[in-house]
Amino acid sequence: MITKFFKINKFVLVLLVLVIGSSEAQENAAQKKRLTDSLYIQEVEGKKERPKVLHAEPLYIDLIRDLGARKGEKEWNLGLGLTDNITHDEYTALLEYEWAPIDRLGLEVELPFSIYYPTAGNTNAPGSNLNSIKLAAQYTFLVSEKKKLSMAFGYIHEFLLPDFNNYNSSTLITGNGYNPFLVIAKRWGQNFHTLLYTGPQFSNHFSDNTTQTNWQINSNIHYMIPGTRNFIGLEFNKEINNADFYMTIRPQMRVVITDYLLVGIVTGIPINRENQRFSSFLRLIYEPSH
Repeated sequence: MITKFFKINKFVLVLLVLVIGSSEAQENAAQKKRLTDSLYIQEVEGKKERPKVLHAEPLYIDLIRDLGARKGEKEWNLGLGLTDNITHDEYTALLEYEWAPIDRLGLEVELPFSIYYPTAGNTNAPGSNLNSIKLAAQYTFLVSEKKKLSMAFGYIHEFLLPDFNNYNSSTLITGNGYNPFLVIAKRWGQNFHTLLYTGPQFSNHFSDNTTQTNWQINSNIHYMIPGTRNFIGLEFNKEINNADFYMTIRPQMRVVITDYLLVGIVTGIPINRENQRFSSFLRLIYEPSH
């Protein structure tokens, strides 16, 4: 009886030690992740330079440069996408270069391409082209470290280009696009990020001298994985054109490959599927040391 009692207590004691050890290991891991998060935020914000708040940047409608950009920052982006439309497939590619010549000012040059192929049973598709030459600027006018809040305004100008098939019979520039915008971003604690990107888009075509107006309202929420620079999130890309409203939800994730190379993966789910079905987008981000 006594021997049995001691055996049971010995088993309970061993089990208790294992449970305590496991709890301590989990707590140590959680503390390590919190420390890593703090160090990463400190790396971005704590330099002896102008104040800057760390924000998660959306992957599909991205920013011209980090909010609160510091002089010398630069980044290359290569994007590849596929959109399943009702009558045709659209393959997209873009090449971006962005940099900060002075504190808080970001500049960008982008070349977006579109290649179209008719789907089965359809014979017509838009003409493939280099859509435009995009030039953009963004200035962060508010950085509040206490509130973890940043605000910026910017402007994108597009020189619209003809289809590849019309290069000989058309002028080189077929129109202009104008897009002023406002960005408001806030971080909640260490890991949750929200961002609003909004503004009108005007496009003027020389052929018929007409101007089209769209309103963009892009809202975002992201969660940065503890202990990493990786994140998961959602973009809600909303567009208002006259009386029509379109919205595409874009689940996304960013994965760090090396200190300077990141990969963003995006899926597009349109709410209104009259013209478009699902889409996908991949963004390669190279941010050299500065």
